[in-house]
Amino acid sequence: MTPPRALIIAVDGPAASGKGTIAARLARTYGLPHLDTGLLYRAVGVKVLGDGHALDDEAAAEAAAWSLVPAGLAEDERLTTGEAGEAASRVAGFASVRAALLELQQAFAAQPGGAVLDGRDIGTVIAPQAPAKLFITATPETRATRRWKQLTARGFDIALEDMLADIRVRDERDAGRGAAPMVQAEDAVLLDTTDLDIEAAFDAARRIVEAARVRHGL
Repeated sequence: MTPPRALIIAVDGPAASGKGTIAARLARTYGLPHLDTGLLYRAVGVKVLGDGHALDDEAAAEAAAWSLVPAGLAEDERLTTGEAGEAASRVAGFASVRAALLELQQAFAAQPGGAVLDGRDIGTVIAPQAPAKLFITATPETRATRRWKQLTARGFDIALEDMLADIRVRDERDAGRGAAPMVQAEDAVLLDTTDLDIEAAFDAARRIVEAARVRHGL
């Protein structure tokens, strides 16, 4: 098999595992464009709610997905709330929504030279050809504490136990959905960040990518 010439880095994992921060730093390190695919689903969920629809309205969610304009999503503070995260997890379960966003994500991954994408199904569905695949995780308790600190530092009033309950529900929903469930790709390297600070986690991730580059001659 001819080795891939583009450095596509697929970073998957559950909420608050550190995958977004790590993916963004990997993109800067290797000079690659970065897509946080979770923002796409958050934007869809926020639009569904903003248009006055229920999150179980698949037709409304699909229409929101097809109308999505990715530009500027990273600067939209509405997408950083816990409500947006819950909405994203809900609408991401619809196969029609995932189909609507599939081409956009695959086109991003196919850019000359490569790209970094993080989400739940990058290594299994969006870019199964990616030479570098990471599945980043941490215990639910650790992830809940991280997300709780982030939200309370920005002024949100939420109890830690409620955050943990939300994390557990989202994990179960993301892993159990019929359409592109969150699962570690067979050739992805598992990185558990439970006992790692961000610097140690990033260093471990970078070494995983470097090993993949050597394997594939990139």
